[in-house]
Amino acid sequence: MAIKKIGTSFMLAASLIASALPASAQAEPNRPECIAPAQPGGGFDLTCRLAQAALRQSGALESPLRIVYMPGGIGAVAYNNIVAQRPAEGGSIVAFSGGSLLNLATGKFGRYTVDDVRWVAGIGADYGMAVVREDSPYKNLDDLMNALREDPSKVIFGAGGTVGSQDWMKAALTAQAADVDYKKMRFVAFEGGGEGITALRGGHIQVFMGDAAEAISMLEGGAPIRVLAVYNDERLPGRLADVPTAKEQGYDIEWPIIRGFYVGPKVSDADYEWWVDAFKTTMATPEFAELQAQQGLFPFAMTGPDLDAYVKEQVQKYAELAASFGLVKK
Repeated sequence: MAIKKIGTSFMLAASLIASALPASAQAEPNRPECIAPAQPGGGFDLTCRLAQAALRQSGALESPLRIVYMPGGIGAVAYNNIVAQRPAEGGSIVAFSGGSLLNLATGKFGRYTVDDVRWVAGIGADYGMAVVREDSPYKNLDDLMNALREDPSKVIFGAGGTVGSQDWMKAALTAQAADVDYKKMRFVAFEGGGEGITALRGGHIQVFMGDAAEAISMLEGGAPIRVLAVYNDERLPGRLADVPTAKEQGYDIEWPIIRGFYVGPKVSDADYEWWVDAFKTTMATPEFAELQAQQGLFPFAMTGPDLDAYVKEQVQKYAELAASFGLVKK
């Protein structure tokens, strides 16, 4: 009887100690993998590779983080797969972007909503911007807005996205800020940003709607372009530090593009909290900031409940914005 009591007491004590340990001290999830919901080489791949390198460098993850590709619908296929078929796999994190949230808001992920997964971490951000050729008559955002007001048919926007995409939204918001009916806006959709830039340089479009990371890459490659404005509430560091925001120029346009991860809806609290703690610890290191910059991303660090609230707020804003442009029913 005494031996039984001692054994029971020991097990109870061990259980209490284990429950008091921080997530980082718990065992890491089995067979960790990062699902990139696209073909290799795109933004989702970039997001997974950043996590792969950063978690290894910080020592938060001992096992290799393998990358699995699951393309389709800017994240829709992966979202449906995780929610419906693999809801409890604690080792699987899935990359998402602002484009994923926009698609969730417009119902392109099918019957699943923003509430059907557990949001883990946002690990970086990019921001919208408007780009013209270096020899363009548009020297600033005011010049572009005045041209739109004078005759919107003479200003052709282009980007790597169709109607309702992030890039289309940025163009529509630009037209709206100029008090021009977005339905009168001319927009050419390309297969990707590379094609859009080629069209800009060839004079086939007048304005390219892209992201700050793309602009930096183009400038560093010697492309003869001019960034008219960044769509953020404050100037960006580094190469674009001299580029004013749209707000500085009198136009209330913002378009943040966050990148991060979620897990399935039935993942255990222990595994979920392990990932949250691992990313929180990793993103606090100076080495992470370097890796983030190398991937062309800007500082953004948010985890757990804070990220959950942020994502749901963004999806609501996107839904309202999409409704205002007639993309979804109110």
